Parts: sequence; structure tokens; C-alpha cells
Amino acid sequence: MNLSSKAQNHLSVSVVLHNSPLALLNSAMQSLRRSAQAAFQANCLARVTVYLIDNLSQEFYRAELIQEIAGWPQSEFFDIQYLPLASNRGFGAGHNEVLQWLASDFHLVLNPDVELQDDTLRRGLTLLLDNQDVVLASPKVFSGGGEQEFLCKRYPSVLVLLLRGFAPRLLRRLFRQQLAAYEMRDLCQDEGQGQVDVAIASGCFMLVRTPDLRATSGFNEDFFLYFEDFDLSLRLGKVGRLVFDSDMRIIHHGGYAANKGPRHLWYFIASGIKFFKRHGWRWI
Repeated sequence: MNLSSKAQNHLSVSVVLHNSPLALLNSAMQSLRRSAQAAFQANCLARVTVYLIDNLSQEFYRAELIQEIAGWPQSEFFDIQYLPLASNRGFGAGHNEVLQWLASDFHLVLNPDVELQDDTLRRGLTLLLDNQDVVLASPKVFSGGGEQEFLCKRYPSVLVLLLRGFAPRLLRRLFRQQLAAYEMRDLCQDEGQGQVDVAIASGCFMLVRTPDLRATSGFNEDFFLYFEDFDLSLRLGKVGRLVFDSDMRIIHHGGYAANKGPRHLWYFIASGIKFFKRHGWRWI
């Protein structure tokens, strides 16, 4: 491994906001900075540019956010740019807003409610640098309470999505084998599992090669919210491998659509239909 050739690597990061909790965003940025510094010290990263893309948050939120950003340390190594948008065209469209500008080697799609471990970026970048056929690195995810979340997926079926979104706990238990297979628990649960090829990675953290992301035109903006990461994963999978690395870890403070109210349920259902229409229906 020629470390000297890696010292010039530039990482860009896009974070889409919509009245997102500032306390979580602050934790995310602090953890990102620490992880970037560790990657720099390991000589696999030279520079980071973070784009905070604001999908039409409320005015009072924007004022608080600007004040928050002003208090964050910045440097030539770690630069943060705030991009307030005049409209909210969805999660994927927000991330795509910076796609045309990117001249980085690698790009991280990151949720504002995610915390990185100090070695997350070092491990992810090393995975991509050492394996030219890998286009995306996906981490092992834990909830704020410390439980593992299984966010890498096999191709979904309508039954599985209905069970996850709407079925009572007793019914989900009856189909626990199907649900576990969909969540790749057989490959992603054990400690020390190492690296596993996956079909679908979560949009809360997608570390990709920037040229490959640009070649696929980024997220499909027909998806306002939900399933845009499924769609992008399948398109990236035609370019190279998507790899889950159990030693690469994050904490995700988010929740599922069913816990976010009727509007999110509607987004979930509408986007699910669009996904199956584009990629093929699987019922069971």
C-alpha cells in the first residue's frame, strides 16, 4: 500500500437538513471532524469539504443554525459550507445540489443524526483505496441505545415491507426468518464478520467514489423521501461492489417511517411503489 499517493485524497461530505435537531447536528459534525483527523493522521486523507444543504428550514431555525456554524472551528483541512435552498425538492435532490461541483476523490452522504467513531473514515477510505472494484463502503450501525441496526438489505419484497411498516409485533414474529433474511442478519450480525458484499446500503451513511457517484447522476429525484438509497445502491451495484465492513461503525439516532406520522407513511408507500415499478416487483 503506497501511503504517499493517498495523502492528497479529498473527501466531500453532503448533509441535508430540514429543521434538523441542532444538538444532533453538532454531535455529528464534531464526530466527523475527529474521524477526519484520524484519517489524516493515518495518511489517507488530506482535505474535507462539508456541504450543509438546507431544504427550506424555517427562518428561526436558519438563524440559529448560522450562529451554530459560526462557532465551529474551520481550517483549510476541514471546511464547512452552508447552502440554504429556496425550495424543498426532497432528500435526494438536496444531496444532488452539490454533485455538479464535486471535484473530490471520495464523497460521503451523511445524515445529520449520525455520529462516527474516530476510526470510521480511516477504515472506510482504506477499504476503498485497497479495493478498486469497491464503489461504496457501508458501516455497522448502532442505535443511540447501543443496539445494532441492520440497515444493509437484500432486495425487498412487498410482504417484507408491509410487515416492517404496518404489522403488529406478534405477526412480525411469525415472519421473523423472512425479515432477518431481508436485513442480512445472517451475514452482518456476528462480531468480527469482516467485509460482506451487499445489494442495498443505507442513505444515512454512504461512502462512495465521487467519479462513480457522478457517473450514476446521484440520487433519482423522483423519490422525495425513502427508497432513494435503495435505487442508488442498485445503480451503483452495476458499477462495482457495495461492501459492508463490520469494523467500520457509526451511531444512528434516526427512526423508522412508521414512527414519524402519517405524512412519512405516505412518502414511504409512494416511494415504495415507485421503487418496485422501476426495479421489479417481488411480492413474497
